[in-house]
Amino acid sequence: MHDQLFHYPTPDHPIDELTLAEIKGAILAKLRLAIGKDASVATRHDWYKAAALALRDRIVHRWLTSEKESYDAGRKRVYYLSLEFLIGRLFSDALNNMGLLSVFDAALGDLGVNLSDLRKCEPDAALGNGGLGRLAACFMESMATLAIPAIGYGIRYDFGLFRQFINNGWQQEYPDEWLSFGNPWELQRPEVVYQIHFGGGVEHVDDKGRDRAIWHPAETVQAVAYDTPIVGWRGQHVNALRLWSARASDPLRLDVFNTGDYVSASAEEARAEAICKFLYPNDESHAGRELRLRQEYFFVSASLQDLVKRHMTADGQLRSLAMKVAVQLNDTHPSLAVAELMRILIDLHNFRWDEAWKITVATLSYTNHTLLPEALETWPVELFERLLPRHLEIIYRINVNHLALAEARCPGDIDFRASVSLIDEKSGRRVRMGQLAFVGSHRINGVSAMHSDLMRETVFHDLNHLYPSRIVNKTNGITFRRWLMLANPKLTKLLREACGNAVLDDPNRLELLEARASDNAFQQQFRSVKRHNKMALARLIAERLNIWVDPGALFDVQIKRIHEYKRQLLNILETIALYQAIKDDPNRDWVPRVKIFAGKAAASYRYAKLIIKLINDVAEIVNNDASIRGLLKVAFLPDYNVSLAEVIIPAADLSEQISTAGMEASGTGNMKLALNGAITIGTLDGANIEIRDHVGAENIAIFGMEAMDVIVRRKQGLDASDAIRNSPRLARAIDAIGSGEFSPGDPRRFESIAHALRYLDHYMVSADFDSYYECQRGIDARWQVVPAWTRAAILNVARMAWFSSDRTIREYAEEIWTVPVHPAPGPLQEEELQRGATR
Repeated sequence: MHDQLFHYPTPDHPIDELTLAEIKGAILAKLRLAIGKDASVATRHDWYKAAALALRDRIVHRWLTSEKESYDAGRKRVYYLSLEFLIGRLFSDALNNMGLLSVFDAALGDLGVNLSDLRKCEPDAALGNGGLGRLAACFMESMATLAIPAIGYGIRYDFGLFRQFINNGWQQEYPDEWLSFGNPWELQRPEVVYQIHFGGGVEHVDDKGRDRAIWHPAETVQAVAYDTPIVGWRGQHVNALRLWSARASDPLRLDVFNTGDYVSASAEEARAEAICKFLYPNDESHAGRELRLRQEYFFVSASLQDLVKRHMTADGQLRSLAMKVAVQLNDTHPSLAVAELMRILIDLHNFRWDEAWKITVATLSYTNHTLLPEALETWPVELFERLLPRHLEIIYRINVNHLALAEARCPGDIDFRASVSLIDEKSGRRVRMGQLAFVGSHRINGVSAMHSDLMRETVFHDLNHLYPSRIVNKTNGITFRRWLMLANPKLTKLLREACGNAVLDDPNRLELLEARASDNAFQQQFRSVKRHNKMALARLIAERLNIWVDPGALFDVQIKRIHEYKRQLLNILETIALYQAIKDDPNRDWVPRVKIFAGKAAASYRYAKLIIKLINDVAEIVNNDASIRGLLKVAFLPDYNVSLAEVIIPAADLSEQISTAGMEASGTGNMKLALNGAITIGTLDGANIEIRDHVGAENIAIFGMEAMDVIVRRKQGLDASDAIRNSPRLARAIDAIGSGEFSPGDPRRFESIAHALRYLDHYMVSADFDSYYECQRGIDARWQVVPAWTRAAILNVARMAWFSSDRTIREYAEEIWTVPVHPAPGPLQEEELQRGATR
């Protein structure tokens, strides 16, 4: 984020001197009484924590009021279960939404402290990996903005995913110690503790003619709650993000400790704490797979126990659960909620099966985020039986009833029953978690129109036939408060001048920009903002990589998780071909270009890590080749996170959204970049299609095969020899990779990549290469016509209002959760209400 922060109140709402004095006093009080420091010896981090705590006090007042109002009104509540919440830094976000940025900036300035310096002290909360977690964070902020009573449930990871270092071009992973200085935003709830059981066996007893199951677990872990307030726009409403930390029921076996076996004495504590150490532990080993399943059940069970207790406290009985509670499963990770809610209702609250099943299905809904088979988790029956024996029994019974329905729908069709079964009998007997979530939810949504259609046609085709009304679409969105107002304050200022201050409350007012898109003076202002942001990114690249880039060059950005289907390989392959073309004809009028990459590869994903190495090896050669005169630069920025994205996105000219068609569910980076004036180059995949439909086909660059083309091509085989034979440019680039041109010290390093490009082109990198290369040269031509490029960039901003996460959450609220929304009125609306009251 830039040093200049967006300030609200606006200039026509000056800072109140009494409020300023109050804030200064609150910060100093926190510094002395909470931090235990005098101002004369306080460090920058001390000041940050004092200011954060002073702000938190004001948020908590609003939070408690929001809670009381919603419970007093008997409002339906939403519980959002997600294994990831990539919330980033909260300080500036909370200040902005509370309308206190200006007053805190002034108060700290009077105390001799710079607010921009303080915000750098806050670490990014390491609670997610990529789009899934960032979407959950946007949704939580939008639910608070729309005054929907909600709680987000997840895990309080000690170290999150990992910190990414690049050593000699290779990714290396280190723990992300984001909690090392404490977390001023969270409030520990030591009184909120739930028992989470694992293993053991199940006893069945006769209870007055009814079969009753009694689970005798072998292990019990405690889940302890930590709450973080999530502030909505204008501070009208505050919700909670409740994260669970694991601890052993018996943290120290004193009898063992006293024998001198100090390590074994704390073994149970270490085993319990492993649950919340890392996000996505490596599941290549049996122990890693078991830990993943333990994580998922741990947070699902704690969350459901908590929300059932809350409901019982408010309503006194569970038959009304679906009328007062909506539970959203964010991807397949929380799918165990289906079996766990059934267990709670039947085993703990004595419901009969049929009634419990109706309540469960009516309460739960499921968001699918991917069509990749590995993301639709499956677990070996043997592991399930050993770790969660009661849940396996419940899943078996659900499956019996489910398969009976399948038989009634398609009598005698064994293949149909096998397709929809919750148990995969063909692959060593595995529990299908995506199928479980589908069967146990009343609504299943995709996250873009294309993705939802593909769900119906491919991975859930037979389930959709069995339950034809369940799949709906809810295209993803982003919060404009963070991704425009905070990330790009200069553009926000320009938009307020052009569209009025009401644009802060109503993104539809961005449409007013269309009338200014061809105005020369406005275009110059727009380009000046972009230039400022590019200079900030250029400085960051120089500081972190010692690479000097020209802010006047085209900044070509691909920032996302490293995965074969996202096709960073296609991007670097085109980079190689462009580099070779520049060397062949150095005197041609080439467009200067900076290729900017950022993203993490899963620790066990060796091929993705090899792609990172290739990008860095290409960068080493290209950036040091004086013969190309700096016309092409390559930069891989390590340890991609929300804060880094807030610097890169406002500076981007070109947004790379080049996934293999049919494989990206939606994407949200595409929305953030377009909102900030980057033109998209992409395939017709995910939300790219809807972005094209909104910004106009002439203001986006589309290339490559479509989803059905990919399916047909794969059926024909993965050998790309014909495509390579017909493209000398492609053949030359692949040869350079395979022969060691970019790895002279280890010529065979990238042989596996070259081989895959030639003979195993599953992700259509070679098949789409020529289309992509020509599309990029079209980008070069458009870039050279400055007014036309600027007009297209402005129109991208002007037509992005539909992609607000507020719109997405409204759709969830109206069509899935059936809860009302109450957005905060903006200043213009407040004035109209006041005028109406006096009439």
